[in-house]
Amino acid sequence: MNLTWLLQTLPGPLVYVAIGLLIGVESIGIPVPGETALIAATLASRHPAAAFHPMGIALVASAGAIIGDSIGYWVGREKGNQLLGWMVRRFPHHVTPAHLGWARELMGSYGSGAVFGGRFVALLRMLAGPLAGTMGMHYPTFLAANAAGGILWAGGTVGVLWVLGEVAQTWLSRAGWIVLAGLLVAVLLGSRKINSTMQARVRAYAEAHPEEMADWKATQAGE
Repeated sequence: MNLTWLLQTLPGPLVYVAIGLLIGVESIGIPVPGETALIAATLASRHPAAAFHPMGIALVASAGAIIGDSIGYWVGREKGNQLLGWMVRRFPHHVTPAHLGWARELMGSYGSGAVFGGRFVALLRMLAGPLAGTMGMHYPTFLAANAAGGILWAGGTVGVLWVLGEVAQTWLSRAGWIVLAGLLVAVLLGSRKINSTMQARVRAYAEAHPEEMADWKATQAGE
């Protein structure tokens, strides 16, 4: 079922709740399609009959990101490695020991910068809160980076998609659609490049830390 179409059929308040919850749950550390839902809701908001506004989508997405990351931070602070171990066992295709090790190393090197920038990378968007809490990052520092990243990510995503939609409506010539298609392809290729680069660094981390990977496997096997 097309997610954009589904959102157009829901009452406006329910759409806001759904977007906020999906992004919040993703930010806690559970791999749900938060970003996909944000994109779909923004596209659906352009429909004349839509009962929700892109500004409202941006606001609830920002709130979901900030609150979800904060919950992830405090759960990580209280439960620490128990939470991370559960994520590896429950979502082995999304989170592996190598992913955790690489993300932890990144967090240790860049601190709040990793929290801010992580909002724009799928894996770090899930892990930033729990890892920051586990590693004992000062909460006000975390909150400032988390809020800035969440607002820029949500507002920026909605804004870019809205502008592209305006361009599509204004440029009715064939050349205009070609340019728009080129922009969309460039965005998709850029996202794919970021993901492939991240995966390459995760693999490199695993190769550079074989003992740590073996310890993780032994720990999981013993549980």
